[in-house]
Amino acid sequence: MRETEVNVIEKADAMKMFNKGHVYLLPLEEARKIAAGEVIDRPAALVREFLDNAIDAGSSLIEVLIEGGGTRRVEVIDDGNGMDQDDLELCWHTHATSKIRSIEDLSSTETLGFRGEALAAAAAVSRLEILTSIDGREAWHLEVGPGEVTKPRIEQSSRGKGTSVRALGVFDTIPARKRFMKREWSESKKCRDAFTEKAMAFPNIGFRFIQDGKLNIFLPPVSSLKERFAAVLLNRNEGTFLHEIGAAGTGFSITIVLGSPALSRNDRRQQYIFANGRRIQDFSLLQALEYGVQGWFPNSAHPIGAVYIDIDPALADFNIHPAKREVRFADSGAIHHAISSALRDFIHHRNLAAAQEQHGTIEELNFLGEAIPRSYSQGWNSPDTDESWGPGSGCNEAGVLAMEALLGNRFSDISRSSFTGNGSDRSPGTVAENSPSYGIRYAGKAFDVFILIEKNNQLFLIDQHAAHERILYERFISHAIPQQELLVPIPFRTESEDDDRFLMSRQGELARLGIILKGDNGTWRIQALPVNWQLGDAETIKELLNLKNAGENIAEHWAATLSCHYAIKEGEYLDETTALTLANAALKLPVPRCPHGRPIWVEISQEELFRAVRRL
Repeated sequence: MRETEVNVIEKADAMKMFNKGHVYLLPLEEARKIAAGEVIDRPAALVREFLDNAIDAGSSLIEVLIEGGGTRRVEVIDDGNGMDQDDLELCWHTHATSKIRSIEDLSSTETLGFRGEALAAAAAVSRLEILTSIDGREAWHLEVGPGEVTKPRIEQSSRGKGTSVRALGVFDTIPARKRFMKREWSESKKCRDAFTEKAMAFPNIGFRFIQDGKLNIFLPPVSSLKERFAAVLLNRNEGTFLHEIGAAGTGFSITIVLGSPALSRNDRRQQYIFANGRRIQDFSLLQALEYGVQGWFPNSAHPIGAVYIDIDPALADFNIHPAKREVRFADSGAIHHAISSALRDFIHHRNLAAAQEQHGTIEELNFLGEAIPRSYSQGWNSPDTDESWGPGSGCNEAGVLAMEALLGNRFSDISRSSFTGNGSDRSPGTVAENSPSYGIRYAGKAFDVFILIEKNNQLFLIDQHAAHERILYERFISHAIPQQELLVPIPFRTESEDDDRFLMSRQGELARLGIILKGDNGTWRIQALPVNWQLGDAETIKELLNLKNAGENIAEHWAATLSCHYAIKEGEYLDETTALTLANAALKLPVPRCPHGRPIWVEISQEELFRAVRRL
């Protein structure tokens, strides 16, 4: 019988045995690798776990070294307590830990690590080396790797007080896992992110990050969380726009680091939640951060900041996720309330009251009491003049410029005059001189969002952003999108070959959408973008790569993206003539919904209003 036939028969027999429901014990080494995958999913997880151990050891200076995106080498060096020979012989075994003795200890442990999985997982997916000393006089070196489940090699060595933990050849013995690693620069970035997240929670410790032999990040010890946050995420002069806010509740205290509107972002990537030094994923607490500052940031803008929760371990369960990314709180509602109410108190009462007392006017101060130009104050009357913020005061013209492109020269002339100081003294309900009335009557604004229009005994509440968004969308779909060449191209690198294939195959279509790209094999440059493009480089690259998920509807997806970014925002000023023009165009739209499906207006009849107040 041929060899291939024998293999087929053996596989069939094995499948029959499996189908009969037989239970088998996996070989110990296979079980260790599978279990390790829950803790170490990529090199960045080694950085995180090794840093936890170094911090728990009481270190004052910690150094992280990576090579090849961490796949060739991840090493963490500290000056902490170290281990003796007996501890070293045990530390790499599964669930070997110095942090707890029983499950009851979980309710009182204050260390970052406690499960005893990190070193065992590292030994299962890489060659693990540990060099450690308690006092700097006597040191011990351990070396163990995948497949070595017996006693490891331990030798006497030398080093100063502390521990060095090194993982070499990560996933070399697990090809299936290694195939799913991203490009080297991408894995390096994830390692840096793990490093900076850990450093943000421990400002009293010095941190160094060395990538491929070069010092990449140095964070000396500082005295406050605010200083460390600024050092990690901001430019040199931006730290002055950060503030620390305190809160407390039963069994917990909170420190909030918050950036003022001058540091607002278009996304939430620079918002963090930490619980007892661990960064955790908790959408509800991020929501509390947003709720607390609601109304004080421009529409679609998000605050940067971090919430540091110091909680009694008995009131939180950190043992629900192998990497401790999630936490179950005994009373998450109390923490949510403490965050949002502390922020509201800080913004509404302390700082604004102090600003009024010191400066006599709120108009020249933002919500944190910082001086801002008069032209950016939003709607407060100045004690020196009767004019409110409006035409001619330096307001944002982005929405009007977009309307000009859509509605032609007639609108351009009208809107330009309105922004040079004409017509600001008209009262609601009138129509600008020489402008068409469209058969509608302007009745004012509501909540800095809605344009109020009377037409044929009906009252229309028109969402100015949604209306403008739909008008722009129709324009972008039916006309070529003009582009402008960038003076300095935007370079970026893709994380996967899928990204490369998408960009390469859709270059022609992207060019018709106003995006000119050049590059291949992971290295690309954006050479042109739609005219008046406003996003930063990182947001631009993100929006571009998001088109990969649009399937065949790239044009529609891109038109929706452009219209959202270019449209007039909630709270932006519109003079009466511009509002009438926008309202008239909105009421003529064939589809009265924004590109994302929201209604553009709400219609209320005179009869409904009269009935509501019993005038019938």
